[in-house]
Amino acid sequence: MNKGRLPALTRYLVDNPTDYVFSALTASVDGDMRFEGIADSGVGMRAGQIVISMAARFLINDGQHRRAAIEQALKENPDLGEETIAVVFFHDAGLARCQQMFADLNRHAVRPPRSIGVLYDHRDDLATTVRLLAMRAPVFKGFVEMESSTLSQRSRKLFTLSSVYYATQSLLQGLEITKDQSRELAEAYWAAVDAVIPEWKLVRRRELSAQDVRRDYLHTHGIALHALGRVGNSLLRKSLAPRSWTPALKRLSSVDWSRANTDWEGRALVGGRVSKSHQNLTLTVNYLRQHLKLELSAEEQRAEDAYLRGES
Repeated sequence: MNKGRLPALTRYLVDNPTDYVFSALTASVDGDMRFEGIADSGVGMRAGQIVISMAARFLINDGQHRRAAIEQALKENPDLGEETIAVVFFHDAGLARCQQMFADLNRHAVRPPRSIGVLYDHRDDLATTVRLLAMRAPVFKGFVEMESSTLSQRSRKLFTLSSVYYATQSLLQGLEITKDQSRELAEAYWAAVDAVIPEWKLVRRRELSAQDVRRDYLHTHGIALHALGRVGNSLLRKSLAPRSWTPALKRLSSVDWSRANTDWEGRALVGGRVSKSHQNLTLTVNYLRQHLKLELSAEEQRAEDAYLRGES
């Protein structure tokens, strides 16, 4: 079990005690088990009770994180003890069978695209903010892929919803502002970024194709948006007023975002391909900070020193 997953699951359950959604657990029973129908014939034969010996051992084949999160949540809110969860029981036929069940249950499990998660999440205020940005902000309207977290080669979109989400999350990180202020500030910031990246406007004017921009430039990729969000957060922490940070952002007009710029190799690119690793994100942030004349944090400076020594 990955214990790192438990805090988020536990918090979800505690914060949403009346409308949480957990799917059924799957368990194997190593012991005596029998089914008693409410009738001897007809539909009643399929409804009834499972009787399991108290000496039986249970092995959770699927749902161990949910079970552990429920245990933790009960400590914080004992009232959840009145809740129920569905369980699918199988008779334990040995270790090999249990292992095969685990493999079968997870073989075809597919994590939904991150953009879908943002699109459908109505609990997360940031997700709501980003959906509104994607639908209303001039810089994004009509050019954000709302469902897929990847863009096909022929897509006419410039960005994915998930990349806008994580970039805006970094932008607003740690700022003590209201939901409405978040929306206004995010829209103002991305509009200011748009003003120094001419290719975005050219796509909206249909003077350049989205496919060509994505192929030849880095500024529409998730790592670039995330980095722009990070450096923006540094500016906003100094002042929330656009008139204070807009002049600094104008320095980004000197950034050569083209893939042909050899400065990106080892930062946003590895062997000519975009890399989204933490190290590459940090080095991309550093590059933008240097153009904006912003100081590097201790961690960023260590990454920069290693890069300059050729160790990255």
